[in-house]
Amino acid sequence: MELIISRLERGYLLEARTRLSRPVDEVFDFFANAHNLELLTPPFLRFEIMTPDPTVLREGAIIDYRLRLRGIPVRWRSEITAWEPPHRFVDTQMRGPYRWWIHEHSFEPADGGTLMTDRVEYGVLGGALVNFLLVAPDLRRIWEYRDQEVRRHLELSSG
Repeated sequence: MELIISRLERGYLLEARTRLSRPVDEVFDFFANAHNLELLTPPFLRFEIMTPDPTVLREGAIIDYRLRLRGIPVRWRSEITAWEPPHRFVDTQMRGPYRWWIHEHSFEPADGGTLMTDRVEYGVLGGALVNFLLVAPDLRRIWEYRDQEVRRHLELSSG
């Protein structure tokens, strides 16, 4: 996985790229199941989807979560603001811990498998110091865990 967190004129940008051996349709379908997000989130966040089943992702879908950030309980609501199967979707924070959070997931064929790219634009209360000391290190841990679990669920189990 390649992971870069950089400063934007307004806020920050996280970009992560992961190459998987599975086809685009299969990788997209895995991410299209909202409950798989629980599998990809580190236990220290105590992440739980609150939206009742069936949670069908599509443009306009609203998903409610709860989690703990550094022990503090947080509620998060996201809207799917773009839905373009099997290539791309975007979830946008409506309510949550960030000033804003726009997460674009994209999937493209590459080397007989899939190149999965996450692009997250976000803003934090407290600015650069809070991002440097708390947010960016947490996001790195979260994405490293996510990468490990995506590989475990898609690469190993699909063999």
